[in-house]
Parts: sequence; structure tokens; C-alpha cells
Amino acid sequence: MNPSFIQDNHRFLDEAGDTTFYGKGKVPIIGQDGVSLCFIIGMVKFKELLPTLRQRIVDLQNQVVADPYFREVPSINKKVSEGGFYFHATDDVPEVRKVFYDFIASIDCSFEAYVGRKIPPLYETKHNGKEAEFYADLLSHLLKNKLSKKGKLVLNIASRGKTTKNTNLQLALAKAQNRNKGKAATTQVLFNVQNHRVEPLLNVADYFCWSIQRVFERGEVRYYNFLKDRVSLVVDLYDTSRYRNSGNYYSPKNPLTAANKV
Repeated sequence: MNPSFIQDNHRFLDEAGDTTFYGKGKVPIIGQDGVSLCFIIGMVKFKELLPTLRQRIVDLQNQVVADPYFREVPSINKKVSEGGFYFHATDDVPEVRKVFYDFIASIDCSFEAYVGRKIPPLYETKHNGKEAEFYADLLSHLLKNKLSKKGKLVLNIASRGKTTKNTNLQLALAKAQNRNKGKAATTQVLFNVQNHRVEPLLNVADYFCWSIQRVFERGEVRYYNFLKDRVSLVVDLYDTSRYRNSGNYYSPKNPLTAANKV
């Protein structure tokens, strides 16, 4: 395989959780029904031919839709009626999740993520009480150490309303450059905002993010453990209790556990 065909300069980003802090009257609703305790941005790097991987995912999607066992599954039929089925961990039934987790375990890729706990005082002071700035701050940490290589870095990002508007992505990039410890930003960063139906590789990023979310929201590690060797880094960004000696940085050698539940 010619390494130049792997498109090593492409990354695929998605998120898990939500950026909601308040309900009506600016009352905190963090952790209530439908509102997450934290927000996660994650990024996948593939070390295989991207066109081949895309086609394998499309073939797998078609296989799920054609399987009589899944014929009466509402989440699958709804997606088909709205434009086509795609893998999305939150929606997928356990049997479908197993199909796609096995696929991810069979490919050569790596994943890293930044986790932002929802802390209202920090949100007000650091992010000016704005969800877009909260998103931009997490994204900037994900990007900050990737700006000193020559050439282009193409970030294929799952669309997320106002938070993935170009102005907010550029804000994240500017923050990343400021955090780059004085190093010259020589990488040309290109943002490519897409959805899961158009870019099947985002489905992989979604599943990784969901796996990390289950640890922090529920203390459930089974999905993370299944893919742990491919999760190169998880940073619990605002966990000040573990800042000493980078205790809030996790890797296969220092894995997440049920104790990471928020």
C-alpha cells in the first residue's frame, strides 16, 4: 500500500453529550433527563485507505437494513425513511451496536478525546455563559498540539448547529494557536463540516465518543474496554482534583475506570 493514499492529513470529529447548562429562568438542569453531565469532543485518525473504509461502512449499513432480523426496528426504519440508515450509537439497538463495534475493532485507527465537565461557575467565567464558546474551548485543546507540522490538516467535523459554524471553528483554532506554547503555527487547518449520511467515517467517531460518554455518565466501561487499545488519549479537562502529575490524562496504560463517573 502506498502511504500517500491513506490521506494521513484527514481527521474525523464528533461529540457526545450536549452543551446545555440551564433551563427556564437560567436554572441549572445538568444531569436531569436528557441533559448530560459532561460534553465530549473526540477525533479519529484512520491508518487505512479512506475510500475503502467508507465503502465497507456503506456495505455494512446496507447489510443491516436488508437483514430480516432488523426489519421491525423503529430506529432503523425511521432513518431509512428520512434519507438512509447510518450507525449512531445512541439510537442503535444492542445487536446493531455489536455489528459496528466489531467492525471498528477490525480496522487500524486511533482515537483521542477531551471531556468537559459542566461546571456552571467555570462556564460563566471561562466561556461567558455561551454554549458555542464551551464547544470552542474543548476543540481548541484537541487541536493545540497539531499545528506545528507543515502542510494541511483537514478536520471533517460532524455538524452541530451554531457550534460548528465557521466563525466558532475559527475561534477554536485561534484559541489552539494561543495555547501552542509559543510554537509557530505552520499547519494549514481546513474545516469540513458534514453529516453522518454524507460521511460514513463520522459514524466511527460517534461510537468512540459514545463509549467514553458511558464511562463518565454511568461508570460503564464495557464499551470503552472493548476499544481501549485504540483510545490513545482521553483528557478530563476540568477535573482539577487530578491535575497533579497529569492525573486527568488517560491512555491504554492508565485507562479509564468506573471511578471516572462524574
